Amino acid sequence: MPRKRLINNARAGSDEINISPLIDMVFILLIFFIVTTVFVEETGVEVNKPQAASSIDLEKNSILIAITDSGQVVYGGRDIGTGGVRSIVRRLTQTESMPVIIQADRSVSTELLVRVIDEAKLGGAVAVSISTDHSS
Repeated sequence: MPRKRLINNARAGSDEINISPLIDMVFILLIFFIVTTVFVEETGVEVNKPQAASSIDLEKNSILIAITDSGQVVYGGRDIGTGGVRSIVRRLTQTESMPVIIQADRSVSTELLVRVIDEAKLGGAVAVSISTDHSS
């Protein structure tokens, strides 16, 4: 009889569900979604953009460069100057083609804006756009 009790106890313990593979799959899915998420990097400064009647929305995956009213060229919250535009655009467009969007303050000189556009195009940007406010 004692032998029969051991067999019954062994069967009772095997009714548990092993959830460790489930936890592993959840972590793998979490890592997958984090890696495939597109992160939009903001410029880090607020600019007073001009309004345009013909403005359209552009795609989310783009390179945002800001030009402040004091003439600073900013990417990712740091001043890169006009000389840093080409290297940043070249680095970011190596893996995939992304448009460059320039957020220029309305008081920025045309000369500075054209220099930033030229540097972006020399860095390999296919499309360079200027960000404006939607007119109401």
